[in-house]
Amino acid sequence: MRELTYGDAVKEAIAEEMRRDPRVFLIGEDVAEAGHPFKTLVGLVQEFGTDRVIDTPISEPGYAGIGVGAAMTGMRPVVDVMFGDFITLTMDQMVNQAAKAYYMSGGKIKVPIVFRTTLGATRRSAAQHSQSLHAWVSHIPGLKVALPSGPYEAKGLMKTAIRDDSPVVIFEDKMMYRVKGPVPAEDYTIPFGVADVKRAGKDITIVATSSMVPVALGAAKMLDEVGIGAEVIDPRTTFPLDKDALIASAKKTSRALVVDEGYERYGVTAEIASVIAEGAFYHLDAPVKRMGAMDVPVPFSPVLEDLTVPSEKTVFDAAKALCGKA
Repeated sequence: MRELTYGDAVKEAIAEEMRRDPRVFLIGEDVAEAGHPFKTLVGLVQEFGTDRVIDTPISEPGYAGIGVGAAMTGMRPVVDVMFGDFITLTMDQMVNQAAKAYYMSGGKIKVPIVFRTTLGATRRSAAQHSQSLHAWVSHIPGLKVALPSGPYEAKGLMKTAIRDDSPVVIFEDKMMYRVKGPVPAEDYTIPFGVADVKRAGKDITIVATSSMVPVALGAAKMLDEVGIGAEVIDPRTTFPLDKDALIASAKKTSRALVVDEGYERYGVTAEIASVIAEGAFYHLDAPVKRMGAMDVPVPFSPVLEDLTVPSEKTVFDAAKALCGKA
């Protein structure tokens, strides 16, 4: 199978959906001639023109509102918010309008919109460009939230999001855009709410999201060397969440570690740990452990920044301790 980078997989998904459906358009800052700050959209404006790849002024609330209005009137916009930190500026449009319209209209108004944005630290982008805020929107009824962990997921989840009649927020890890992986050339989608077992194991379940999936897989290799078989599960979407898969794995291994790059406090790890604790309580040999980002603004200092998020070594240490082999 051919290989694509994560960034090219995203672009291919958007381009294919724009060719398939004339209602799909892209809007945001620097999405046209500049091809996005991470160069993930280069070439789209040349193919689809400025009527469908629309550069906007620097006003996230403005173009997010345009997207919501367009979706309500039959279009299928992809709204690009270049850094996830800036979704703070779109909260009314996303949380109060897009997420609520279907319910408040008694099902008469659909909002088929995709908010495309980023997460992730360790890019030396400092405190206002490095946060992982997916827990915020995962909290809101009416929004679906996807976290692609590699190129295959980046394409399949984006295509599913664009075809969905509900508002979807996709968080792409900005450190993964150059990561390569196998991506089918043919059309495919990845259903929301279906987790993927990235690696089978019998001693401990590691549930990891987004960029933490490769971290967990690296830690699993290290655990193999000390005789611990780790099962790594990628939920792919935090809502809908594949609770059955998480519980079944925890029942099988009897131990669970949840790893996510968002802040640990009130974060995604808390929700997933709660699901596992409630569903697999009588099968667990130890309390579910969580690992997330430190409860601090992300430092600009590389030395300090790297310490704020889970690494292969810290996940390895935590899993080993959970298995009683520290």
